Amino acid sequence: MVAVEALFWLALAALAWTHVLYPAFARAAASVAPRHVRKADIEPTVAVIVAAYNEESVIARRLENLLELDYPREKLQIVVSSDASTDRTEEIALQFPGVRVVSNPRGGKVAAQNRAVRQTSSEIVAFSDANCTWSPDALRKLVRAFADPAVAYVCGRLRLLRADGSNKEGAYWRYELAVRDAESRLASVTGGNGSIYAVRRSDYAEVDPRFGHDLSLPYLMVQRGRRAVYEPEAQAWEKPTPTNETEYRRKVRMFEHCWLIVLRGKMLRRLGAVYGLEIVSHRHLRYASGALHVVLLGSSLALVAQGVVYDVVLGAQLALLAAAAAGVGIARYYVLVTWATLVALWNYLRRGVPPTWEAAEGTR
Repeated sequence: MVAVEALFWLALAALAWTHVLYPAFARAAASVAPRHVRKADIEPTVAVIVAAYNEESVIARRLENLLELDYPREKLQIVVSSDASTDRTEEIALQFPGVRVVSNPRGGKVAAQNRAVRQTSSEIVAFSDANCTWSPDALRKLVRAFADPAVAYVCGRLRLLRADGSNKEGAYWRYELAVRDAESRLASVTGGNGSIYAVRRSDYAEVDPRFGHDLSLPYLMVQRGRRAVYEPEAQAWEKPTPTNETEYRRKVRMFEHCWLIVLRGKMLRRLGAVYGLEIVSHRHLRYASGALHVVLLGSSLALVAQGVVYDVVLGAQLALLAAAAAGVGIARYYVLVTWATLVALWNYLRRGVPPTWEAAEGTR
């Protein structure tokens, strides 16, 4: 029984830390001892790379948006790197004067990004998804932090439009951005987003095509003694998946890549104490939430009538599951996304992770 009690308290403490206590700690610590970024209104040469696979429905809108950026045209190159698109993506992109199209064999998003980076020569390489929209000043705001020589990576702020259906990703995303802002001020961010980010060319790393940039680039920059920061004024907008169920399927695919990086990416090397705490707290424990909940539920059941705390925690878990089953939005979202971490781990262990990707349902 002592071992079961130990598992109960370990799982409960880990879940409380990653979801509640760590975000509060990071925000407080960043307020007490922030690491400032030296920003300036600079205008380095920039290549904006849009990796695309069968994006004919949105690629024209994306390129029109990028061509309207408030940035010197002579210092901006726009590149569509097509991952062997079989629709009219490349044909449409070629209709835009000055836009370069790189055709690639099917190899996945990262492989397409790597090849496009090799075929450009700008000081900064910026990346964007095909289905998002940038504010006119987004690129100017994104590159300001590169005035600080310690900064290697900058991600902007993705704002999710209202979902067409029941997806509660927007509520979670606001919480996630608050944590990201605190991490950036404290040390460096532990993750980015594919809609708006940039890397100094001299710091760009060609990672395993199965990894993805969102999770891998920030910690790789820190391992090299550099910083990865968040710039909330560089804003982009994107349509989320329409329902919690479609978001669940997207999260399974995303977490498969996350598990690959956690288990094979050597994330904990040369990080330093503060950033190491960020990675373990925000990434490792968050991805382990599904397993931790299973341990907590199992140990709670085994400890019924052994103490009021065990009974209360069990009751809270059963109430959460009941609310999710009844379709209560935020409860259903949390349960589905947490379950997705376990399904993704099983998929990864069973068959590995492919480098190729498909557009998330309902986001175009």
